[in-house]
This record gives sequence, C-alpha cells and structure tokens, in this order.
Amino acid sequence: MDTLIKVAQFFLSLSLLIVLHEWGHYFFARLFKTRVNKFYLFFDFLFPVPTLLNFSLWKKKKGDTEFGIGWFPFGGYVQIDGMMDETQDADKLKAPPQPWEFRSKPAWQRLFIMMGGIIVNVLTAFIIYGMILFVWGETKVVNSSVKNGIAVGDTLMYSIGFRDGDKIKSVDGETIQYFDDVLKKVIIKGEEAKVTVDRNGKDELVIVPKDILGKKKKKKIDKKGLIGMRMPNIVDSMPEKAMAQSNAFKAGILPNDKVIRLDSTSINYWQDIASYTEKQKDSAEILVTVLRGDKELLIKVKLDANKKLGLAPISFQKMEKAGWLATETRKYGFFESIPAGVKKTVDKLGDYIDQFALLFKPSTGAYKGMGGFASMTQIFGTHWDWESFWSITAFFSVMLAFMNFLPIPMLDGGYILFTLFEMITGKKVPDSFLEKANMVGFIIIIGLMVFTNGNDIFRKVMGWF
Repeated sequence: MDTLIKVAQFFLSLSLLIVLHEWGHYFFARLFKTRVNKFYLFFDFLFPVPTLLNFSLWKKKKGDTEFGIGWFPFGGYVQIDGMMDETQDADKLKAPPQPWEFRSKPAWQRLFIMMGGIIVNVLTAFIIYGMILFVWGETKVVNSSVKNGIAVGDTLMYSIGFRDGDKIKSVDGETIQYFDDVLKKVIIKGEEAKVTVDRNGKDELVIVPKDILGKKKKKKIDKKGLIGMRMPNIVDSMPEKAMAQSNAFKAGILPNDKVIRLDSTSINYWQDIASYTEKQKDSAEILVTVLRGDKELLIKVKLDANKKLGLAPISFQKMEKAGWLATETRKYGFFESIPAGVKKTVDKLGDYIDQFALLFKPSTGAYKGMGGFASMTQIFGTHWDWESFWSITAFFSVMLAFMNFLPIPMLDGGYILFTLFEMITGKKVPDSFLEKANMVGFIIIIGLMVFTNGNDIFRKVMGWF
C-alpha cells in the first residue's frame, strides 16, 4: 500500500505538470494562429517510435486539435503543425509552408511557442510555492534545539564517521542555523566538508569526502536517508483510511503509545523500529511491547509486505510541545506570499543548478547517484500529505523547466537555441541540419533515460543480495 500511495502521488504530480507544460506550447501556438494537431497526456505510441503501437486510452476532436490520453505513461506532447519533430510526416515538411504552420511564422513567434512550456512551468512553481507559504507558512527546525541529534544507522554516513545522536554544530566553520539546511551544507557541496559535531558533550570532527554522492552504497542505504533526525519512539495518529489498513492499529496499538520493545529487542528511538523489522522475514509476526500511560502491553503484529508495522512517528508539532525541538514559523499574507513564492522558486532553481553542475565533476561521483522514475517516486511520502505533495510538485516544475531549457536538440532548449541563432544572424537553420541535430538529441535523451533508470534498476537488484 505504501508503494501504491507513492506511485499515485507521482503520477498525479507528473500528469499535472505535463498537461501544464504542453498547454504552454498550445497557448502560444493558438495565440499566433498556429494549428495544433494533437494535445496528449502520455504518448499514444511506443515512445520514441511514433509509428509503433498507435492507440489512445481516450481522445476527442475539438476544432483542429485532437485531445487525448495515451497508453504509454512517460511524458506527453503537442503536435504543432509544420514543426520538425519525431511526430511529423517528413514528406509533408518538404512541401511549401502553409500560413497556419509553425515553420511559416516569424522567428520571434516561434521562440514564444517553444518557450511556452518553460514559462508555464516557472509560473506554476511561483503559484504553488506562493500558495504553500500562504496556507501553511514556512516552518524550520532550529538546529541547536534538536535534542536527540541525528540518525544514521548502518549507512554510508556511519562508515565515514557519523554516529546516532551526533548534533551537527558547524560545517567548515559555519554554524548551521536550521536543521533543514544540514543535508545541503554537508552533502550537496561537491567539495570536502569538515563537520563539527557534539558527541556526548565533546566536539568531534567528521570529514565528508567530496565524492560522497558517488560512493558505492551498502544494501540499506537506499532505504534510509543519508542524514535524518533521531525521532522519539512514540506513535502518532494517521489519516483514518491509513489507520484502517495498518496492521499495527488493527492489532490494537493506539496513537501516543510508546514502543519500547520488539520481541526481546529494546527500542529507544523511532529509527530502531525499522532497523529491527527490515531484518525479519516477510510477513513475520512481531511481539510489540508498548507503554500506554504507566502500563506495558504486549501486542502481536504481522509485518506488511514492506516489512513494516504500519505506524507513523510523532509530528514535529508534538515534538516541539514535548521539548524535543524548537521551530520557527513565518506566516505570509496573500499579497506577501506572491513575491515570497517567486523568491523560493529562484532559490530552488539555484540549488538545482548547483546540484546539476556536480554531474560534470567526475571527482564528486554525483553521476552515480542519478535516478529515473523510481527515484522520483521515492521522494513522495507513504501517506498523503498535501503540503508535501505540492512542495514536491513545485520542485518538479522547476526541474522540468530547467531540463527543457538545456540546449539539447529535440528538447525545447534546442529549438530555442536554433531560433535565437536565426534571430541574431538573420539566417534560418537548414531543415537538413535540424533533422541531423534532432537525431543527435534523440540519442542523448534516450541515453540519459537508459542511464538514469538503469541506475534505479541496478540499485534495486543490488538491494536483493
């Protein structure tokens, strides 16, 4: 069920962004009286071969445009009449251009048509981030207040020197103000980081190598975060539907119960629960000892298909009330949230560009950590949380805008580059060159898809051994 919820969130987020991106192209095409033959969510062919397995799950003709949902769920497209891409009839493009075709439009109009998807993705991020700030505000955990320190378990971070309970104080001499910044400051640097931690009241220095993202991982590392907050072993409530499907709640565990033992193993923190259950056999029955008030209760719980009890850790709000951490929350009015949403989008874009740049530094090994659709799915939570969903969707929108802006033929950025060349020089790029460039771009894109999704498959297979 956890996997199903993640997949559902991923497909909803992806579908929304695909429709909005393609609508951006469609909007400017129609604005400049350019015919759009098709507008599809997902592909109605076996991508990238437009003539193979052609069928739609749903389609409807409206005016000159066929709107539809394809069967191949990894993308979408608008087929703009007279534009050289993989969906066009090559023979048709040899005929003289017609007034309604893309190729007959002036360069500046073609530029807006090709930038339409990117423009809408950026505007989408502005709006989503702004509404998140307006509805929920912005809450950050004060790093110095984290009472229980970090959780690393038996992971890569443990192997380089971190320990459960460490309290991160500074990175390269810079004090870490918010726990939310720990991962960015410690991991996503591309340079060696000197981290000072408070370990049992004594300062210790941990050196994080610059190739941390490319380090060969142990089995468990893909299942656990690199650095997390060590959480108290107290059960929180979940949405009613999730509680009804939870083996633990069905067996009699209640919100606010404190898990103190699994079989004969003592549990001190929330992360200890996963460390124990993941070592058990599929569907094993665990004897869970919980503290309810001043009474110890023994409850038998059968693990689910993911080797989990089906419990949720206590929320940050409740942790704050109990004194385990402190947060700072800023509320935004409606008009205040708009420029704040723009700033957040710019900040996220800057962070993503910094991370992307690491791929071109082989010494960081960041390319080894690239992932495809499976990795993107894992970003979502196992329970439906709208704030988290919209935050991830906004980031995906930023990422989609940036990736499409890259000057790679077949992507929007490739067409933008060629159109700008035409506007500057006054010379149109020959169709024969565009055709060859698109073939090169096609090979690059397919290669990236194979590499990133292959990484996901490799990591999954390695996790089986």
